Amino acid sequence: MSTQKITIEPVTRIEGHAKVTVHMNEDGSVEHAYMHVNEFRGFEKFCEGRLYFEMPQITPRICGICPVSHHLAAAKAGDALTGKTPPRPANLLRELMHMGQIIQSHGMHFFELAGPDLLLGFDANPEIRNVVGLIGANPGLTVKAVMLRKFGQEIIRTLGGRRIHPTFAVPGGVNKVLTVAERDSILTGMDASIEALQIGLQIMKDWAAANMEDINKFAVFPTGYFGMVTPQNGLELYDGDIRLIDSAGADLERFPGKDYLEHIAEHVEPWSYLKFPYYKKMGFPAGVYRVGPLGRLNIADRIDTPLANEELKLFKSLSGGRPVENTLYYHYARLIEALFATERVRVLCEDKDILSNDILTTRGDYTGHGVGVIEAPRGTLIHDYHADENGKLLKVNLIVSTGHNNWAMSNSVDSVAKTYVHGPDVTQGMLNRVEAAIRAYDPCLSCSTHAIGQMPIQMDLIGPDGKLVRTITRD
Repeated sequence: MSTQKITIEPVTRIEGHAKVTVHMNEDGSVEHAYMHVNEFRGFEKFCEGRLYFEMPQITPRICGICPVSHHLAAAKAGDALTGKTPPRPANLLRELMHMGQIIQSHGMHFFELAGPDLLLGFDANPEIRNVVGLIGANPGLTVKAVMLRKFGQEIIRTLGGRRIHPTFAVPGGVNKVLTVAERDSILTGMDASIEALQIGLQIMKDWAAANMEDINKFAVFPTGYFGMVTPQNGLELYDGDIRLIDSAGADLERFPGKDYLEHIAEHVEPWSYLKFPYYKKMGFPAGVYRVGPLGRLNIADRIDTPLANEELKLFKSLSGGRPVENTLYYHYARLIEALFATERVRVLCEDKDILSNDILTTRGDYTGHGVGVIEAPRGTLIHDYHADENGKLLKVNLIVSTGHNNWAMSNSVDSVAKTYVHGPDVTQGMLNRVEAAIRAYDPCLSCSTHAIGQMPIQMDLIGPDGKLVRTITRD
């Protein structure tokens, strides 16, 4: 049997390195499909020996897509390690930067990464199934999408001095105040950003109504759901306790993020460098859960901003009050969160303390151990640092958002491949659906494995005899 090798290059609208192998039966059906995360850099290890206060500048280099999340999680871990509680204005400013990160990341993923599938179709020609194709199909919408991302990035730049890898948060607070002119400039972009997100929400709802058959068979399966909440179980993205519910929506645990090791363990499989977190009391794989937009809306009973809360009610109605299990609804949840973040920007900017000069606590009670937790765009991000009496790091543990979703992504790939892939002739549309199963989670594989380099995805078809039949990519 001859072997053909074709390569998917560049990556199709995800961030990081991955490989898919599809094991085929003799009748052309799929026996099993695996998503392999096959790159490793060991970021945790080479942070050892660095000083804890360097981490807000080191860890953002894990990723250029969500550096703010690592920046803030590292600063929060530094707060705990030094016993320095940031003043309220500093936390408001950190959260404001975080909302900018949520807006730009979610906006980019829906309109530029997932949007080509929704607006152009899973079976569209790969040459146009991208942001360039969107420009041709709907230039007005594309401009709105670009401006939405710019709105989020400008918030980050205003506070942190740059759009990527900001220098802003430090253990105990932040290093820059917000001026009246800067605040007013941020507020001028509010209305256009809300309009763009409401257009996106209508696009998603219209697409869902027209493609309900796909939504109901595209990687639909039960898991637990995990993420931060407010004391009233509202959506929380910056600081709060962790809530974990089961597949029926019943509470399993509620705990401070610093206690994550009491509740979470990590499973290892030989075919991936990415670990599989799970809930200890249920074991693996019964205790797997999902994080990110779908997980956060499933655990949230409310959203404390009016427009997003109305959308949450519609989202909850999709499943009659039970958790929403449909993987493609990650895109809907993502837009609702972006709408919340945009509304939250106004709330923060109108808070009288946002312009305060009280932005840094300089005295603390050094403990040598700190855990920082934040809801990154892709899900719950945990930084855990141990340092000696001189502040030199002895141990670093990072549980990254995409890692939490590893089992779910792998299961989604398998489910979608079994549903849509039929051999021996595998079409580009079939292949794209398998990729879309990964893309729904908006994975950041460089974050999760701390990889570096190019970002190819490769799909191998394995025959019933275990031999490689061929490696598939686009023409």
